[in-house]
Amino acid sequence: MAVPIVIGLASSTLIGVVDTIMIAPLGTQAMAGAALTTSALVILYSALYGLISVLAVEMANRFGAGDAAAISRLVRNGSGLALAAGGLTALLMIAAFPLLELLGQPETVVAAMYPYWVAMGLVLVPFTALYLFKGLYDAIGRPWVGTLFAMLGVVINVPFNWVLIHGIGPWGGLGLLGAGLASLLAECMALLAAWGFWKLRPSMKPYRQKAELSLHLMLRQLREGSPVALAYTGEGASYAFIGIMLGWIGASALAANQIVGSIGAVIYMLPLGMAAAVGIRIGQAVGQKAPARVRVIGLSAIGTVVLWMLVVASVLLLSREAIADALSDDPAVIAIAAVMFLTVAIMQVADGVQSTALGALRGLVDNRVPSIISLAAYWPIALPLAYLFGFVLGLGPSGVWIGYGLGLAVASVSLTLRFWDRSQAHRLAVP
Repeated sequence: MAVPIVIGLASSTLIGVVDTIMIAPLGTQAMAGAALTTSALVILYSALYGLISVLAVEMANRFGAGDAAAISRLVRNGSGLALAAGGLTALLMIAAFPLLELLGQPETVVAAMYPYWVAMGLVLVPFTALYLFKGLYDAIGRPWVGTLFAMLGVVINVPFNWVLIHGIGPWGGLGLLGAGLASLLAECMALLAAWGFWKLRPSMKPYRQKAELSLHLMLRQLREGSPVALAYTGEGASYAFIGIMLGWIGASALAANQIVGSIGAVIYMLPLGMAAAVGIRIGQAVGQKAPARVRVIGLSAIGTVVLWMLVVASVLLLSREAIADALSDDPAVIAIAAVMFLTVAIMQVADGVQSTALGALRGLVDNRVPSIISLAAYWPIALPLAYLFGFVLGLGPSGVWIGYGLGLAVASVSLTLRFWDRSQAHRLAVP
């Protein structure tokens, strides 16, 4: 279950990696602008994904209980919620652009990035709806279908990027704006394909039964998804604030963070995919009234993700300089990124465990307390430590990441203990 979900989730971040590679020839200022935009998108992607992931778990629960009509209601009303949430979030991102100058970001970078910022904000609308359909395919045991459509966006994005950024023939292209428009077009086409499969495929007929749009159901979905969205928002916002801190150091540090962040975002899809998979599997077990499976599923997922992240950390440690050199021509940027990769590699295991434990708890519909744990670990702990190590102790960009990693460690231990307790309580509660 986890592998196709990981690949599908990686699609949105792979679009960012493709943008990074193809924006790089435009120079350090363009890379820095893309880094700031990515930092903001991390917050909003996280919130929207958290909201939709709860719907996927509920669909998995209904699938385990054999209730196709309920899944149809969730899909139709969830689609309305996804479009509304994506649209409002896009408007929020566009309206928030003036805050960048107030947060002390380089003026030359901010001045050149507004069109790209708007285009990438609009990507949030098709992104949210696409992941609603992907959640459906995951919940009914067809995760590769959703993955295929998510990866379609990545494939389409490459030629669109080439033409719209750098132009073709006598036309010189749109530069940084072209990257944003390419991402928007690619995500819209992927959504259209995913919707078409649900609408036209005979095997999907049980899941497109007639169902009325219900404001009550949408509000219930919003209420249940809000704690998870809040938790992911807190995580994404803290991650984005790390980018803001690095902006205080300068454009080179921001550009280096774009390299590290784009690679780190792809890596994070491993535990995020496992979190989605374990939530769906536990949701199916709950629907089947099989409480004995819950703890086994959760602990197996945590053990697997630890092994995954140890491998990832080893690869980063061995190839960090080569990766930085491949993604930038600026010696200052390469030097900073290589050191930052060292710190990011070390924190991968803690990041994987906290994300997977959060997903396991989501499968048990335990959302509010884990959300509080996540917010407490990131804001009162991780960010102050990031400032302490990066600025007070003078360790620079790598010190910022060291402090952030310590916050991840607190979250991983706390959420794992919470899952151990709740899985035992669930086993005792179900005959």
